[in-house]
Formats: sequence, C-alpha cells, structure tokens
Amino acid sequence: MKKKWWHNKIAYQIYPKSFLDTNGDGIGDIEGIINKLDYLKDLGIDILWISPMYQSPMVDNGYDISDYYAIDPMFGTMEDMKRLIDEAKKRDMYLLMDLVVNHCSSQHEWFQKAMADPDGEYGTYFYIKEGKNGQPPTNWRSYFGGSVWEKVPGYENKFYLHSFAREQPDLNWENEVVREKIYEMICWWMDQGLAGFRIDAIMNIKKDLTWSDLEPDGPDGLADVYKVTGKVKGIGDFLLEMKHRCFEPYDALTVGEAMFVKEEILPQFIGDQGYFSTIFAFEPCHAYRKGKNYMDYDWPQPFDDWKKETFHNQKIIEKAGFEANIIENHDQPRGASLFIPEEDYGFYSLSALAMIMLCQRGLPFLYQGQEIGMSNRRWEYAEFNDLETINQYHIAREAGMSEEQALKIASHHSRDNARTPMQWNHDENAGFSTEKPWMPVNENYKIVNVKDEEKEYGSILNFYKRLIAFRKSGEYNEILTYGDFKPMYEEEYHIFAYSRSYGDQKLVLICNFSSEEKSVELLEDYESVVFVNYEQTTVIGNRLQMKPYECVVYEKR
Repeated sequence: MKKKWWHNKIAYQIYPKSFLDTNGDGIGDIEGIINKLDYLKDLGIDILWISPMYQSPMVDNGYDISDYYAIDPMFGTMEDMKRLIDEAKKRDMYLLMDLVVNHCSSQHEWFQKAMADPDGEYGTYFYIKEGKNGQPPTNWRSYFGGSVWEKVPGYENKFYLHSFAREQPDLNWENEVVREKIYEMICWWMDQGLAGFRIDAIMNIKKDLTWSDLEPDGPDGLADVYKVTGKVKGIGDFLLEMKHRCFEPYDALTVGEAMFVKEEILPQFIGDQGYFSTIFAFEPCHAYRKGKNYMDYDWPQPFDDWKKETFHNQKIIEKAGFEANIIENHDQPRGASLFIPEEDYGFYSLSALAMIMLCQRGLPFLYQGQEIGMSNRRWEYAEFNDLETINQYHIAREAGMSEEQALKIASHHSRDNARTPMQWNHDENAGFSTEKPWMPVNENYKIVNVKDEEKEYGSILNFYKRLIAFRKSGEYNEILTYGDFKPMYEEEYHIFAYSRSYGDQKLVLICNFSSEEKSVELLEDYESVVFVNYEQTTVIGNRLQMKPYECVVYEKR
C-alpha cells in the first residue's frame, strides 16, 4: 500500500447549520467556521469535512442542491467560502466538501426544465418513465418512505424517480452529458482549493434499468430501494471514470458513503486501485440496527455485536486499504448516548470510547461536539425536523405503539440528535447564537460546553487533545497509522482489546467497557503503560485489576 498524505491525519466533520452563528439569524455560517479554525487546530484536527453549504431549499438540510456553483446565502457567499479555504491552508488544514450527485433538488434548473418538457433534452437528465395504468413503474420504496416515483405535473401516467424525498430527483448517470457536467463541477471545486470530497449516497447512482419489481418487504407492497444496489452491475464503470477524470489529477482525498460493500470486492472500492481513497466503517457503529425501522433497532449499542463487527471489519480491511473510523456523524444519534448506557455517562466511559476508536487502524473522523461529550437531547414530537425521524415515528404508531413509546424510540435514534447546536459555552443558546437557534439546544449545555471544559484539565475535551497528540506523536504515529491490528480477549465479557504491531514495536489496548470492576490476565510482560484514562493502573501478579471503563495502552518492544 502506497503511503498517502492523509493517512496519518485526524479528520473532523462540521455540520455548518449547527456549528456557530455569527450574524444572529440562528443558523451557523461560514464565518463561524473561520472563527473556530484555531480551536480545531489546537484540538489536533488536520482535515475538515463540511456538510453541504450549496444553494438549496433545505428540504433535506442541504442534501437537495439547486445550484452546485453557489453557496446558500444562509451560510454566506462564495467569497466567504474562498476565504475559508485560504484560512484553512494558512493553518495546514485541508477542506472536504460534501459531493451530492445521486440526486439534486427539484428546484435545480435542470429539473425545472425537465418538468416543463419531460420528453425533451432535460427530461433525459433524470429517470422519467411511463407508469402502469396510472400506477408507479415499480414497487420500490424510497429511503424516506412511500414510493420512489412521483407523477410528473400535468401527466397521468408519467413518473420521475426519487430515491429519497420527492424534492430530490435522481440524476441519470447513464446520460453521458449529465456525467460530463458533474465532472466539470467537481473539477471546478477542486480548482478552488479543496482537498477532496465526502461522497454522499454514491452507491445509488446505478439503477436497475429493467425496472423490475422487487419482492415486497412490507404491508404497503413496496420494497426498499437500497436492495437495487445489491443486484445491479456496472457502478464501477461510473466510479472509475469519475476517479480518473476528477480525483487522480488532484491527488484528492475521497471518502465514499458506501454501505453493503462485500468483502470480495472491497479492494475495488478502496486502496491503491480503489474508486475512493477510503470509505466509512459503518458496520461497527451500525451493529445496533437489527431491522429497517427504528422500532427494530437495539438500544443502547450491544457491546458484543459492536466488538465483533469492529474485529471483522479490521480484518477484511487490512489488505485492502484504509477505512474512515467513526463513532457518530450527522446521520446517527450521538455516540455518547448510543454506546454508553445513560447511567454510565461520564468522563471515564467517554474517554474509553475515544481510546477504542482513535487507536484503531484507519483514518479517525470526529464529529462536532464529540470531543466535549455531546449527547442526545430530550425531544417533543413538534421539535423534530428530520424527515426520516418523523416518518419513523409514524411507522411506530401505525405498528400499534403508543405516542409515548413511539416518541421514545424516535428520540433515541433521531438524526436530529446530531444536529443540535454546538455547545460553545454556558451562556444563552450555548454560545451558538445570540438569537433563537434553528434547532433546539441540548438542555445539558450548562455542563457540557467548550469554554468550561477548556479550563478543566480533567475534561473530556482536554483528554481528546492529549489522545490525538499521542496518536500523532513521533514515537507512536507510525504504529497507530500503519500497524497491524489483532483482536485480543475476544471471549472476555465486556473487554475490548487489541494489539497494534509495526516492525519491532507493539502496543496493546485493553479496555473494561462496563460499569463493573474486572480482573484481566496479562498475556505478556510489557515495558510500560503509555496511555491511560485513569491516574494509575493496578496490577497484582500477572492480573490487571480494572476499574469501570478503565482503558490502558501498554507498550512492548
């Protein structure tokens, strides 16, 4: 595997709408990101992935783009964006933007022209099909519920395809003109100084052009559209073309949102010859997802499944390349709530979770607020903004759950949990804005916030700083970046342990991820403890006496 410029870096996702508002409209903006670049640099961040800031009607919080060449006025201007790129470069930081090209907004000029003349040129930019006697062409269900097909206005038997919301029509990647326009746009952004892209929903760009029904998987007679991705072939041709045309010439970092990639084809997706630089390691953090609806999910994250998926994922990735490791992102509940039982939330559980993630092989991606221990908030139904959450609430109600039960499930799993405003201080609105924020602030902001944690040496924020510095240190950066990953203590109850080896150097991480004390037999003699989340460790004979959520990194040479 060739060494790349991004391998030994630390990445951080910003959800701009909720990061920092500097103009008092209750919405985060580009100026807010610029104002906090020094904070992020001090934390140890090298790479910033910023969720969409393109012009958008915001039906799906910016993942419905109406103009790929414009910044939405709520965030600022193109001049602001160029200044952000320049200011990041001054600090040796790299910027990734979200690339959303499976679909655009129904307000995009192309789609407006397509609806005006669905049989004309722009109609071929999308998937517009004849129905079955006024009914949709297929029984595919969108990611947000209901049919993927919407009638073209003014036509009784003509439909357009939308894998997500009806305001997000899918682009026709089979049309070479569409692909050329997409590639032209990508290169334009790279020329502005970006380092690359996180690529959204990219596994959906290849369709089943036979337009065949799927086996129904619900009482509505529909079947989830993601199942199409598992049966079609040829997506690699599109992805390879995009790589050669847009990414290779710039040595860009590309992070694919690619789920359900089978082990045997993984090398096609990442590594030296892969379509992308890396993809997110979703399987470990999605171990709790036991079905397709929130009411089928486990809560909290089942430890054994999480550990098993992590070990399996590390094994299959080892020879293929690097994955991007996450605990949370904008599409999931807060990791501090998902992985840690509510009664166990605190410094030791949060720091243990951080160590388990940051010492693994792969590119670590933090999500805004993770470094201060931001957690899920308590919701009322009327406060939900996320389309998926609202849909899942109604699915639970239709399944016979009470309003209280449905709200509890929706509150646990809602993506809105990750989108509450960043908690900068204990002042009004958590220092995010001087006006009412677009999304309710988490009620714990008076305790969990950057300003107070910066002052406290023993805070989770300062722990993250030390942990990142440890990973990036001259002594341990190579082994924690390129070292082999080997599971340990696989059968030990609530013990998460693994080794990292590189040349004659070896590190062993042992974590008691539980609220109970445990005694663990040490399998080797170690020279020293090089990182820990407690002030001291206790070893009696050859047994490590572990306190609740204690995590230790040993070194052996």
